[in-house]
Amino acid sequence: MKTNQEYKNAALSRIQGNWSPLVIASIIYVLVIAAICGASSLPALFNPASVANELGSTGATFLLAIFLASPLELGFANAMRVFFESNDLDCTNNMVRFSTTNYLHKVLGMFFMGLKVCLWTMLFFIPGIVMSFAYAMTPYILEENPEFSAWEASTRSREMMKGHKFDLFYLYLSFIGWFILCLLTAGIGFIWLCPYFKSTEVAFYEDLKGATVSVAE
Repeated sequence: MKTNQEYKNAALSRIQGNWSPLVIASIIYVLVIAAICGASSLPALFNPASVANELGSTGATFLLAIFLASPLELGFANAMRVFFESNDLDCTNNMVRFSTTNYLHKVLGMFFMGLKVCLWTMLFFIPGIVMSFAYAMTPYILEENPEFSAWEASTRSREMMKGHKFDLFYLYLSFIGWFILCLLTAGIGFIWLCPYFKSTEVAFYEDLKGATVSVAE
């Protein structure tokens, strides 16, 4: 596995000169998530399990989180993935397409991911946090492997992340300074941080996927 800086450099090398379409998609993503989950739920922008577990104060908020925010998170993540892989700049349309294609399967897959994290958190808080990293690759797996059942996608993520959960934790932690800076801008900075963060996560996923294939062979 590569270093955090290598993942970040790979993301920035793709993004440089291509900010506009990424930021437009990010604005839509941030506004929708903030509208559903509330401005106090900014961590949900970065961890899909947070979106899936965002119960809110009403049943309507819960339903919107499950049926709109969760597939949108998957769509945004995979729009960043195809951008990273092939420099596809149609980010907004890709985000919508990935969010809506095979919709119920993805909603159920994201729900199961959130449910598993929620159950671990109810059992013990710290293991719940750890397991949120174990299931973090679920949005990519649901899109790239539609043959997997909704339940199997999160299980596959957990298998891929064996021995790498803390690697992802340290990668996320390396963004803490940017996260704080964005908060100081009243959240406006998140529309630039989201593409950078997700592209870096994609670089990690691609490396992890390659390492998993090598081990399997």
